[in-house]
Amino acid sequence: MIAEELINHMIPPLKITDDAHKAIVWMEEFRCRHLPVVDDGHLLGFISEEIILESNDIERTLSSFILVGKDCTVQLHSHFYDILKVTNDQQLQMVAVLNEEDKYAGVITVQDIMISFAQTAAVQMPGGIIVLSMDLIDYSLAEISRYVEENDAKIISSSMIEDPLDKGKIKLTLKINQVELNRVVATLERFGYRVIGRYNEIKRDTGEKEKIDMLLRYLDI
Repeated sequence: MIAEELINHMIPPLKITDDAHKAIVWMEEFRCRHLPVVDDGHLLGFISEEIILESNDIERTLSSFILVGKDCTVQLHSHFYDILKVTNDQQLQMVAVLNEEDKYAGVITVQDIMISFAQTAAVQMPGGIIVLSMDLIDYSLAEISRYVEENDAKIISSSMIEDPLDKGKIKLTLKINQVELNRVVATLERFGYRVIGRYNEIKRDTGEKEKIDMLLRYLDI
């Protein structure tokens, strides 16, 4: 997915000649806390509900406000991951999209990003999730994929974050195209990988195990 495909055409930009009252009304209408302000096709920044309320004057034109997020932009062909990084770095609810001439082309909201992500095959395809903890220096997706595929499974998607409690370690989340994870987990652990989470897997019926445990306790009497 690229930025051009994610533009929300329902949210129009404000002009510097618009007043704060119009901005507040539009924010309520479009259910957002930021809106882009554009002049002659160029993004000047974003006006926020907080900025307006702090001024305590909804009659002021937007040209008199100090706007935020002027650098909260991506290009038309920016990849989905780049868009996520910009929104996270800028801490805004939306990101502006610029064309080849650096002129305003539209906005993408965080909600648009999440909806699009939820529609990807990585999310929609059934499967189980495994979370691994490891040193960054030991990370090799090719090696991990080989161990997974040894069990007739495949990695649908993977994501990696730095462990906030240990700067030398990462948490690697894998989505596998199987909901039966026991064999894959056993293989990974056998080769020294530490599994710290597993989700969406089929829970085995524990009825037979409970019966065996009851029999063993009876025989011990």
